Amino acid sequence: MPDRSSIAVVIPALNEALRLRGVVEGALAECPTVIVIDDGSDDGTSDTIADLPVVLIRHDRRMGKGASLRDGFSEALRRGVTGVVTMDGDGQHAASDIPRLLDAARYHPRHIVIGARLRKREQQPTYRRLANEFGDWGIAWGTGYRIADTQSGQRFYPAEVLALGDVPGEDFVYEAQILISAARTLGTRCVSVPIESRYACVHAGDDPEHQFRASHFKPLRDFSRITAHIVGQVLARGGMLELHRRIRANPPLIHDPDGEFAPLPSAQPAKSR
Repeated sequence: MPDRSSIAVVIPALNEALRLRGVVEGALAECPTVIVIDDGSDDGTSDTIADLPVVLIRHDRRMGKGASLRDGFSEALRRGVTGVVTMDGDGQHAASDIPRLLDAARYHPRHIVIGARLRKREQQPTYRRLANEFGDWGIAWGTGYRIADTQSGQRFYPAEVLALGDVPGEDFVYEAQILISAARTLGTRCVSVPIESRYACVHAGDDPEHQFRASHFKPLRDFSRITAHIVGQVLARGGMLELHRRIRANPPLIHDPDGEFAPLPSAQPAKSR
């Protein structure tokens, strides 16, 4: 079962000199194994964490988030982890949420756990909220069930999902496809854990604690790529009516012991062997 000693935190980083050190320090406070992938940064990203006890993988040139995650997953598996928590390097994910993701993973074994930005959703720009909802709808057609916040980069992946070696897609398409591949190949579902939305603080004056770089995710460009990628697979498989019925019958699964977004979970933590 996942705990802080048996997992790794994987952090893809592209030009994250502004916030990466704080992100890594927070991750180290929750987990002793942190793997950072510097994806060809040219702003001194790696220099900001040179003195921290992390595993650093460097790409000589930009290869995209998908390649960064693949390399991070491979290194984590080499170290014998039971799972991986992913975080973005820009500071918009809080390391303090990691225990909550692991708690959900213990209640829901063999699930991917997603940190869903359900709290303070009013802080999300309207166009981003609508884009995320559209993305959730599209990915449901690939997985056969609905997921709350499929676009969040803060996730827990069990080791068996990390070991899926033939997941296609690059950049943000990879993050969508791994949910689909896990569902189709392993029967893996996702469970979402409510986390805080942190959009309103982007470029917030001179306060370094509330400054985030502009997102690398471009809704029009990246959703077009993701949608085209998924539509091709859905059309090739056929059975659209039956798939629609499955999606309607499988609403998002949310792990929220506080009961704010979902009833108390009925499952009990699995016992360690």
